[in-house]
Amino acid sequence: MRGILGPRLLYFCAAALVVAPPAAAQTGYGYQQPESAAAALARYVRALASDPRDFGALIGAGKASLELGDTQAAAGFFARADEVNPRSPLPQAGMGAVSVASGEPHAAMPYFARAQQLGAPLSMFACDRGLAYDLLGQQTQAQADYRAALNGPDATEARRRLALSLAISGDKAGALQALAPLSARGDSAAGRVRAFVLALTGDARGAMIAIDAAMPGSWASVSPFLQRLPTLRPGEKAAAVNLGIFPDGSTSALASNVVVSPYAASSGSADRLTGIDELLRAPAPPVAAPQPPAPRTTQIAYAPQPARHAPAAQVAPRKLWLQLASGPNAQALPEQFRRLKSRNRDLFEGITGYVASGPDRARLVIGPFRGASDAQIFQEDLQSVGIDAFSWTNSESDKIVPVGTE
Repeated sequence: MRGILGPRLLYFCAAALVVAPPAAAQTGYGYQQPESAAAALARYVRALASDPRDFGALIGAGKASLELGDTQAAAGFFARADEVNPRSPLPQAGMGAVSVASGEPHAAMPYFARAQQLGAPLSMFACDRGLAYDLLGQQTQAQADYRAALNGPDATEARRRLALSLAISGDKAGALQALAPLSARGDSAAGRVRAFVLALTGDARGAMIAIDAAMPGSWASVSPFLQRLPTLRPGEKAAAVNLGIFPDGSTSALASNVVVSPYAASSGSADRLTGIDELLRAPAPPVAAPQPPAPRTTQIAYAPQPARHAPAAQVAPRKLWLQLASGPNAQALPEQFRRLKSRNRDLFEGITGYVASGPDRARLVIGPFRGASDAQIFQEDLQSVGIDAFSWTNSESDKIVPVGTE
């Protein structure tokens, strides 16, 4: 998966992190240099080897993995963090960032909504939610989120994304104005962003001059990339300049010459660190690459269901579900499911409800689903009739039984 323009583009914006700030390397000249993502990940993994439930280390490892381009590892760390502290918005914001990095803006939105429900300030996720809106072709909403992030810790990245979004909207003057403060202080990515802005707004010649100034000698290799940008739809433009993703993939190799990826090191870099396999032995919540949309139908592709004659207590490995409700009293959830089903019989035709009991609360869930795309389709159907649902992945300790057998 291609990343975007700078070293922290898919590092979600957190205004109030519980994670200790990354350590800095002391140089021989009396000043400190920022810790690299790889060094931070190694440090967090060492901490987790001592305490696998260290919430701060799990969040930090998720963010570092995301910065290195390992979305699968990032999703695993954030999922584990959610198990440790399900009331914190940080894991949800992290999973939203993972979905955005994977080019799945629809899947990202429920995570951001849940983070907000758990008390996250807008600055925690505005930068990444803005990109999700951009990928959906909703530039007005994207720009509002980027502006909300301008006073946060990722203000530089938010400003880059804002300039690109304004250019996608056709506002060349506004885009260049948004970019001006970065250009004035010599931001390393500002030249490339300016080239994108010019290309997106139809100034092909200006874009070529700008990219050649930013990357001398690159004109011939990136020319097809820049020339094709104006022909794309808004959401496709956002995917191209932010993630290096083109609709048919034909220009991805060219995009890599211009879109500086924070994931360039290796998509599997985290897996080579000692101990990470043990920490992530359970599969992460599915955050798959975009797939062709499935038909909108209630015949959702579920994972295999247990046989009816199976024992009531279902020992489930980690699976993806949609949570409809939760609370301390598991006995109240079956009646809630029956009410939902009676009001929406067509939608729930053939759908079995489950009660998942964990150490802190019980959940009313449906599923399990084979992937994030299937879950997202049914989630949207539920939203169309006013039923809020969000993705949830069980742990091996959760007891999950069909409604009526609890």
